[in-house]
Amino acid sequence: TVFHDTHKPLSMWFRAMWWITSQKNGTSALGLQRVLGIGSYKTAWTWLHKLRVAMVRPGRDKLKGTVEVDEAFIGGRQSGNKRGRGTDNKVLVAIAVETDRKKIGRVRFGIIPDASAESLESFIENTVEKESTIITDGWRGYSRVKELGYGHIVSEKKIKCVDDQMLPNAHLVISLLKRWIMGTLQGSLSEQHMEYYLDEYTFRFNRRTSASRGKLFYRLVEQAVEIKLVIYSEIKGRKGA
Repeated sequence: TVFHDTHKPLSMWFRAMWWITSQKNGTSALGLQRVLGIGSYKTAWTWLHKLRVAMVRPGRDKLKGTVEVDEAFIGGRQSGNKRGRGTDNKVLVAIAVETDRKKIGRVRFGIIPDASAESLESFIENTVEKESTIITDGWRGYSRVKELGYGHIVSEKKIKCVDDQMLPNAHLVISLLKRWIMGTLQGSLSEQHMEYYLDEYTFRFNRRTSASRGKLFYRLVEQAVEIKLVIYSEIKGRKGA
């Protein structure tokens, strides 16, 4: 479990878990270190990443129904005037968002190496149940979605070339994710560990309507003892792609 070989009392771990889940937008490793009085930043950083791993429920259900799918570059700095699917120095993240008219349901994220059909199709099949309806833009990487066993709608809503009008729910989620990164994490995150941050954001977003912080705490504790052993060396060397 995430508690394996710990030298700190479990009560401190539970305090950490309560602090993480009770804060609406989470916390940084430095914030956790200060709240718990942990002497080492490395310890706080490791704990936080271990708990982010625990935020992914083993065997979680795939999305279903009507799902918007898109990609976005997250993190890093944009170089020059290059934009869109060819932006440099950023991590390409695929986003899937359940949608019922204007209502947003659950979300999923996945780091992909490129926006090719192979990468996007793999993300969709790992994330969305068959026979669901996928809504995308007209990017050629989505051209074979229907052949995979999904309904496929190509959004043509575009006003004054504003992409947000094509996939409004996906773009809203992307915008909120970037705001969370700039706010809670102060824009400081390692591309190597991007997947951890996406796991935490997914956990929070999919439980955003819960009125009970205690329920989030309980869920994190429950999942913390269900996952496999997590050790520092694996966390430090983890790659998102």
